[in-house]
Amino acid sequence: QVQLVESGGGLAQPGGSLRLSCAATGFALDYYAIGWFRQAPGKEREAVSCRSVTDGTTYYTDSVKGRFTMSRDNAKNTAYLQMNSLKPEDTAVYYCATDRACGLLLHKFYNNGLNSWGKGTLVTVSS
Repeated sequence: QVQLVESGGGLAQPGGSLRLSCAATGFALDYYAIGWFRQAPGKEREAVSCRSVTDGTTYYTDSVKGRFTMSRDNAKNTAYLQMNSLKPEDTAVYYCATDRACGLLLHKFYNNGLNSWGKGTLVTVSS
């Protein structure tokens, strides 16, 4: 019954904004780190960001720093990724994932330990 469901994707113009949601069921998100990942057409999946629950820090990959912001609403058991100043290179399917800490989550990702992904949500940035 543990599940994450991504939503909020769609079509945006360059410079526009979208807000992605990651709704959790079966566990409490407030005790877990949350990571966002994306896979662009013809590219490998990459880590976008991760928000730690242990120290309150947030990691963003260089390509999205200053444009993307993570947040969460514990009452709704939902995490968010606010994406501003969108670029065509942001076009991808976006996924969320969790673990006890960002270090653990990213370690699993980089070592191909994350083999169960949801459907994700498609973001298309085009004029």
